[in-house]
Amino acid sequence: MQQIRTRFARLAAAVSLLAGLSCKDEIAGTDSDPIVFPQSNISFSRHVEPLFQQRCAFGGCHAGSNAASELDLSLPAYSKLMNHQPRLVTSGSSNNSLLFQRLDGRIQPRMPFGREPLNSNQMDGIKKWIDEGAQNN
Repeated sequence: MQQIRTRFARLAAAVSLLAGLSCKDEIAGTDSDPIVFPQSNISFSRHVEPLFQQRCAFGGCHAGSNAASELDLSLPAYSKLMNHQPRLVTSGSSNNSLLFQRLDGRIQPRMPFGREPLNSNQMDGIKKWIDEGAQNN
């Protein structure tokens, strides 16, 4: 009986470790080179997409055929983000955008899941990009 408990404990520990590593975000974990948004002229290709790559896709959570919630934010990300069902971005309204509600924690779980939240500059940048029409620029 003790052997079964020990094996089960080891199996549970291994599964927990693998689950934690499956979404490991080495780039964003240290945030050593954070994406900085300008005050104006926010571009999807220069600001938003690189942030998603750094904080969402490279860790494996939102990349590839096994992407979490079937949302693959690996390149190219715009059409995948804008055509996802349920709709994640309501152009012109960050308050009504599921994406922003997940990022700011109004809808749980907050994203990026299990990691540091986006900083205020990044949150403001995503908000402004959505409020200004969520353009593919």
